[in-house]
Amino acid sequence: MNDGFPEKRKDKWLPPDFIGSAGNGACSIKAPDVITDATTFNELLVGARENDVSDVHLCSNSPVIFRRHGQLLSLTQENITLDFLRNMIEPDIDPKHIAKLEQCGDCEFIHTIEGAGRFRVTLLKQREGWDLTARCIPLSIRSFAESGMPQACINLTKWSQGLVLVTGPACCGKSSTLATLIDTINATRNDHIITIEEPVENVYIPKKCQITQREVGTHTLSQANALRSALREDPDIIVVSELRELKSIELAVSAAETGHLVFGTMNTNNATQTVSTLIDSFPPEDKSIMTNMISESLRGVISQRLIPRKDQSGMVPAYEVLLMTTPMANLIRDEKSEQLTNAMVTGKQSGMVVLDDSLMDLVQNDIISGKDAYRYATDPERFKEFL
Repeated sequence: MNDGFPEKRKDKWLPPDFIGSAGNGACSIKAPDVITDATTFNELLVGARENDVSDVHLCSNSPVIFRRHGQLLSLTQENITLDFLRNMIEPDIDPKHIAKLEQCGDCEFIHTIEGAGRFRVTLLKQREGWDLTARCIPLSIRSFAESGMPQACINLTKWSQGLVLVTGPACCGKSSTLATLIDTINATRNDHIITIEEPVENVYIPKKCQITQREVGTHTLSQANALRSALREDPDIIVVSELRELKSIELAVSAAETGHLVFGTMNTNNATQTVSTLIDSFPPEDKSIMTNMISESLRGVISQRLIPRKDQSGMVPAYEVLLMTTPMANLIRDEKSEQLTNAMVTGKQSGMVVLDDSLMDLVQNDIISGKDAYRYATDPERFKEFL
């Protein structure tokens, strides 16, 4: 439909920061065989992508390190210097990031290489000089079937309103799981999705949904500001990359209460801890009201861990799933969160899963080792026989 505007108006009217690239296409950069003074940052990242690396570490007075399948691997025998680090990264990244580092002491941004995808980069000052970590964002969003999530989780994408949380410790794949859920909605519903991210990691290609992606620090001053604004933008679904500030949590719960489906992530270890953390984030005078709101608006919690595969071919997620039922809502309302795990065990027929059952399934299917299951288990005694 011709709306009277130029066909490429976004390229003409918006600054480059507002557009962003998914990093698709052909890659013209070759991965290095060895790391030398002449190796560029982009070459190093392409090498990381080709070798299924999750994280790249460049730290003054340390070797160049890749994290692959959960293990740290040194690529250089000698430690790199601050000058080596600066000379490697400065030609390939936007100077504004260096300026922010010098001013603030740390910065986080997305670095894109055509054909090699997107990388979330954290750059900071530390005692020895600079420290850079680059996370390799997956080139594509996994389908629900590919994710390995319990089948009951698909129902969390079908609600018209409520709160859905994806949780786990740092570096456990929460962003990928969240992206799978959102892209499932993108393919099956006709809705308006607004994401609030810091930074934008996965780029969603609209399928059936209208998608608005906003980055804190680039498109909005704060997560709370973006949430307030989102409520006036006719959204059906609001996605918050990480709920950590009280105001953001309060706004997310309120949005879920007022007819929106809200997805978010939290850095908590399991479903029970997630509910407790959510409630305990509020001051005592508000806790009773917010506990009641959470019991009515929470739809489910997906908590996960990434476990090394037994054949050393990669990592596999183990899931814990809490689904909101009347007994669960009553336990939350009565402030008996410590009883949720037992209720999840008895609620298996509803599709709920506890982490240790997921780990046991992976052990019995010879996907992970019993020793690794013991390390990650909530109740290690259950896996003691495998040591």
